[in-house]
Amino acid sequence: MKAALWEIETFDYHTAGEPFRIVPALPFLIEGATALERRENAMTGDANKIRKLLVNEPRGHADMYGGFVVPPNDPGAHFGALFWHREGFSTVCGHGTMALGTWAVRSGLVRAPDDGETDVVIDIPSGRVTARVTMVDSKVREVAFHNVPSYVVAKDIDVKTADFGRLRVDLAWSGALYASLPAAAAGLEVTPSNLAKLVAAGHQVAAALADHPATHHPADTRLEGIFGTIFHEPMNSSGPGLAQRNVSVFADGQVDRSPSGSGTAARVALLTEAGELEEGEVLEHYSMIDSRFAARVVARTEAGLVVEVSGRAFPVGEGKFTLDADDELGLGFVLR
Repeated sequence: MKAALWEIETFDYHTAGEPFRIVPALPFLIEGATALERRENAMTGDANKIRKLLVNEPRGHADMYGGFVVPPNDPGAHFGALFWHREGFSTVCGHGTMALGTWAVRSGLVRAPDDGETDVVIDIPSGRVTARVTMVDSKVREVAFHNVPSYVVAKDIDVKTADFGRLRVDLAWSGALYASLPAAAAGLEVTPSNLAKLVAAGHQVAAALADHPATHHPADTRLEGIFGTIFHEPMNSSGPGLAQRNVSVFADGQVDRSPSGSGTAARVALLTEAGELEEGEVLEHYSMIDSRFAARVVARTEAGLVVEVSGRAFPVGEGKFTLDADDELGLGFVLR
């Protein structure tokens, strides 16, 4: 009997309903001095094969998300992370950062007191982020991540879609570039019953923006392009801030079950610049499944607004995935 080509250990989490499959150690080192360089090198070769193995059916599904733990850029971070989904490797992942912070403390990789806050510092392709883990009675009560600086890129861009007419969208950077528009503008509501239409609208908006000058990153072409389209709608707030429901359609039609960590930071940047959210006020951000993040601006820098997004992440299982040399389906498949 032939031995398995790989045995990959994973720790599966969810953050507000969105899956995140953590790979704490790969069987090889991805070359590169930084997380951004490692992301480039991971797009081909064995690292990309392992991504496919863990995302695709029968081991994953079309909306799977996860990450590889890699060395940090320098001793200032605890570790680095490469985020991946069905179509490849993303430059940021807020819900993944929250899951990684929770996992790092629960696993003992980063020591934390029984009560109090502990910062887990992580290098990702778009910069350095922090997951602040709050412990109460030796249990993780909450995790908040401080994202890379977020800022508005462009507003009121006219896009033409095949099925939803002409739409106007705003663009904001939060480690990746998000297009944002009211769901009502496309004649939709953020509900599970509208999922197929929201995915179609997200596809068409992203396609319409593919060659738009505003989608080009000013400093690094590896960071450019629309990552996700956010459809939002107002809700009644329980406090002095705002409440909104949203859904983020990203990559090749994947749907975020959480309110979207980096997407929430993009929304805060847009709302703050528009004067709808005062600095320090909380955006209560809800997902299509009614899970919740709370977000606020915690600092203003020359590079943009530092947004804190808080929520909870929980383990859902541990596994060891293998690829057998005789498996004719190999790295798996997706049906949509």
